[in-house]
Amino acid sequence: MKRILTYGTYDLLHWGHIRLLKRAKQLGDYLIVGLSTDEFNAVKGKKAYHSYEERKMMLEAIRYVDLVIPENEWGQKAKDIQEYHADVFVMGDDWEGKFDELKAYCEVVYLPRTEGISTTKIKEDLEKLK
Repeated sequence: MKRILTYGTYDLLHWGHIRLLKRAKQLGDYLIVGLSTDEFNAVKGKKAYHSYEERKMMLEAIRYVDLVIPENEWGQKAKDIQEYHADVFVMGDDWEGKFDELKAYCEVVYLPRTEGISTTKIKEDLEKLK
């Protein structure tokens, strides 16, 4: 079984997220999603609209996702790769090169982002509607 591991906040879940998860799942048999906790988002200077538990529930409802685990800190990725026996680490290409050190543990793939959609864009568009 080929295991894929990816990470994200997945706030304001949108079709770009779904497309990324679908393409990640196509790289293997079992997709694990590391989901940023509310506490970790605070460290990153982010605040999600939905709580960790709500975001986790939404991700678990997506047919491409097999397991959701908490992401508590930047440095846990190598440990998670080993613990969950990940064969491929996947991130959007906006992170290209930032996780190359993980190639010591598994294959690293950067997938192209979906043009025209992002959580940031959704938030900006909603602000314009006020």
